[in-house]
Amino acid sequence: MARRWLVTGCSSGLGLALAGALAEAGDRAVVTARRTSSLAGLVEAWPDNLVPVAMDLRDAQQCEDAVKTAVDRLGGLDVLVNNAGGGLFGAVEEVGDDELRDQFESLVIGPWRLIRLALPVMRTRGSGHIVNISTLGARSPVPGLSAYLSGKQALEGMSQALAAEVAAHGIRVSVIEPGPYATDYGTALAEASAKLPAYDDLAGVIGMFRGMRENPAVGRPAEFAELVLRVVGSPAPTPLRIPVGPGAFEMINEALAASAEELESARAFALDSE
Repeated sequence: MARRWLVTGCSSGLGLALAGALAEAGDRAVVTARRTSSLAGLVEAWPDNLVPVAMDLRDAQQCEDAVKTAVDRLGGLDVLVNNAGGGLFGAVEEVGDDELRDQFESLVIGPWRLIRLALPVMRTRGSGHIVNISTLGARSPVPGLSAYLSGKQALEGMSQALAAEVAAHGIRVSVIEPGPYATDYGTALAEASAKLPAYDDLAGVIGMFRGMRENPAVGRPAEFAELVLRVVGSPAPTPLRIPVGPGAFEMINEALAASAEELESARAFALDSE
């Protein structure tokens, strides 16, 4: 049976690949971008499967309209994928209040709002799947991405609570944690308006992100799309958090080892102070 999706951020990169893959699989979806003109090629390729909707995650009415369109045009909503949300590059000291607020609007408040709108539809049916796209950096932070990673960590924390809250209603929750992929994320990465000489050494970090699309060692968006389809299509329960991309599990293992070492150090410190 064809599934009905709402996928945000489909104009390029991972969202574009996922929209094409689900359409090819015979599913139908409302696909969003801030400008529907950026979805023209995608919808032209799959006119019977994809419905374009203009949506800025920071606009509450547009979020509401997107969910309503899914219900009206597709007849319901089985899968919500929160994929949209660009990054902001800057050290903690460089990121201003408005920039931080804007980042959280896109990465936390907007997805939270869409989930809140989608859940009544899914609960009525007694099934559904919420897929939140996070990042490997949520578990292994990168200097300069303080605002972006804080938003993704908040999204993961919400997802953990959400999974426990909705399981009894037949609704599943997944957090996909991509590593580096050949997308426009790096070239679209915004920079904090305040630039302090103290953090000039971060230039190499943002340079790495700027060149990510051309790096042959990073993941391909089609591989990401395939994994999401497998997660959503799995009849058996899947892990809440699923890392994906070249070197993803090695990176997680390194982060876990560092956390274990930190825990033991903290234990020794606490016991010594008693």
